[in-house]
Amino acid sequence: MTILDKFNPLKEAYGAVQAAGRDPFSVCFDVVLSPSEAMLKGRRVILLGTNNYLGLTFDGDCIDKAVEALRQGGTGTTGSRIANGTYGDHAALERRLAEFYGCRSAMLFSTGYQANLGILSTVAGRGDHILIDADSHASIYDGCRLGQAEVIRFRHNDPDDLARRLNRLKGTPGNRLIVVEGIYSMLGDTAPLAEIAAVKREWGAHLLVDEAHSLGVLGRRGRGLAEQAGVEADVDFIVGTFSKSLGAVGGFCVSNLPDFDVLRIACRPYMFTASLPPSVIASVTQALARIQRDPGLRARLTGNAQRFYHGLEAEGFILGPQAGPIVSIRMPSTEVAIAFWNALLEAGVYLNLALPPATPDNAPLLRSSVSAAHSEAQIGAAIAAIAAIGRDLGVVVAPARRAEQATRQDGRLGEALRPQGYGRRSDPAPAAPVSVAESAL
Repeated sequence: MTILDKFNPLKEAYGAVQAAGRDPFSVCFDVVLSPSEAMLKGRRVILLGTNNYLGLTFDGDCIDKAVEALRQGGTGTTGSRIANGTYGDHAALERRLAEFYGCRSAMLFSTGYQANLGILSTVAGRGDHILIDADSHASIYDGCRLGQAEVIRFRHNDPDDLARRLNRLKGTPGNRLIVVEGIYSMLGDTAPLAEIAAVKREWGAHLLVDEAHSLGVLGRRGRGLAEQAGVEADVDFIVGTFSKSLGAVGGFCVSNLPDFDVLRIACRPYMFTASLPPSVIASVTQALARIQRDPGLRARLTGNAQRFYHGLEAEGFILGPQAGPIVSIRMPSTEVAIAFWNALLEAGVYLNLALPPATPDNAPLLRSSVSAAHSEAQIGAAIAAIAAIGRDLGVVVAPARRAEQATRQDGRLGEALRPQGYGRRSDPAPAAPVSVAESAL
C-alpha cells in the first residue's frame, strides 16, 4: 500500500482510454504552425480544441511587444508582487483592464484558475453564503472549498431555483455571493444573466460573473455576457483569463467596489504566487488593444461558429443548446466517443474528448472550440470529416429521432457528481458546504 493507491480506479480507467488508441490527455504536437493548424507526427492537423477564440497567439504585434519586453525586462519576475515589487507594466495593464470594463479597480493573477481561487476564497468568509451554478467550472468549486463560506448549489441556469435558495436563507446572517459563468465551457451555453441579476437585486446579494470564455466573444465592445445582457451595473466582480481570447496566460478580476484593493493584502493566492513575466504582460496589453480597435475579430468568430454549429446540426448530430464558439457533440457512449476522437485525429482534426464524470450531463462529448482564425475551407473540412466518421460509427441519427434522443439525454442530467468540478443540473443542491467527497481534479 502507498499513498497513491487511492488513485488505482482512475489509473485503470485512464489505461482503458489509452488502450483504445492515442492518449487524448497527452497529445504532443511536433510544432504549432498557426492558431488553426499544427503538425502531429509529420501530418497537418486542424486545431479545433484550443480555446484560441480570436486567434491572437500568432498576432504579429503581440509577438513583437512580447519580444521587446523580454529583452528589456527579462524572462520572469522571480516572485510575487508583495515580495518582489510591482513592475510598471503590471500596474499599467490593471489600469487598462479597469478602463476597458469601466470599473474602478483591477487585480492581475498568474492564471485564470488562480483568479477564481483567490477571489472566491477571500471575499466570502465564515458566516457568508456562496450560491453557485451547479455546472460551475472546477476553479469555482475549488475556490469555494478553499474559503470558509457555506456553499449552496442551484440548478444550472435556473434563476427561479436560485431565488428559492435565497428565500430559504431569509433571516440568516451573512453576505450572499452569487457565482455564474458567461459561457459554460462544456456545452457552450450562456447564463440567463438578466434574470439572475434581477434575483440578485431582489435579495440584496452580490454577483460574480466568470467571463473566461466570453471575454472578446460577447458584447458590443467584447466585454462579455454582462455587457451583452445590459447588466454590468449589477455585477460586483468580473473574473476572466488571458488564456482564451487574449492568447496568452494569466487571470484578472475587476470591480467597482470602493474597498476592492484591500484584497491585495488579504488574498493569499495573489500574495504568495510569482507575478506574470514582462513578456506576457506586454502581449496581453497588445491583445486587449486589438480587441478594442478591431470588432471584425468577433464578427469572424461569430460567423465561423454559426457555420460550424449549423453545418453539424444539418448532418444530424445532437449538439449543445446554442450556437457559439464552443460546439459540443453528444456521443451515445464512452466507447464510441473514444473511437470517434481517435478517428478524427487520424483524419487530421484535433478537438477535445470530454468524458463522464467531467461532463455536466454525465454524457460523453466531443468538444470543439472555434476560432476567428479558421478559414472557411478548414471549417468545411472539419464538418466533412466529422460527418463521415459519424456515419461510419452510427452516431448520426435520422431527423425524426433527433429530438427524441436529445430529450432523452437531457432527462438524464444530473445522474452523478462531477469530480472535475461540475455539479448536477437536476441536483437539489443541498444547502451545505461542498465536501471533499465531491472532489475536483
